[in-house]
Amino acid sequence: MTAGPGEKAARVLVVDDQTVVREGIVMLLGLLPGIEVIGAAGDGDEAVKLVAELAPDVVLMDLRMPRCDGVEATRRIRAEHPGTQVVVLTTYADDESLFPALRAGARGYLTKDAGGEEIVRAVRSVLSGDAGLSPSIQRRLLERLSEPEPASVVPVGASDGLTVRETEVVVLIAEGLNNQEIARRLHVSTATVKTHINNLFAKTGLKDRAQAVRYAYGKGLVRPPRG
Repeated sequence: MTAGPGEKAARVLVVDDQTVVREGIVMLLGLLPGIEVIGAAGDGDEAVKLVAELAPDVVLMDLRMPRCDGVEATRRIRAEHPGTQVVVLTTYADDESLFPALRAGARGYLTKDAGGEEIVRAVRSVLSGDAGLSPSIQRRLLERLSEPEPASVVPVGASDGLTVRETEVVVLIAEGLNNQEIARRLHVSTATVKTHINNLFAKTGLKDRAQAVRYAYGKGLVRPPRG
């Protein structure tokens, strides 16, 4: 559909690795006022190439794709084509999807349950220089800003090559938290917590959570209670 009087239609590129989903988004956008779909891509590499060829106003970007994911594609597009804005359109709203995408330069973030009006509003917002965030994502950002960082976490990676996040996880294990509690504390999914645990176990040679507790105390990451 065309834009309203005096309003230029936003030229949009759709990026999603699932053909059925991608075609469905293209069909939906074709029914929305003020949107002109100029192309579609199946992964991040193809998206970067099409942005160079077509110069869209906005890219609707999926995140989890083969070869080149949405975060890397967003980073490349914003670096090489600053005139093109990126709005993430994804199934995932966890912190480890949201914040890397925003840091890469995405100006909007929607989940795939967004309606047509919400997509149009996000596209228009980023083109006018504002953020195009769904209400749930706005709430998540406010919650993250208002919550204190987890206590007892060292600012750098521990020994044995652990990352900061892996160090946070082993500290929280030592504090007695289970995987779901750790996920809530760190604002990530339980699957992500399990991945961090597997990684830190592999790096340290630990076999179970009891050994992880001893490791955390032995490395001075957690102090024994007084008294």
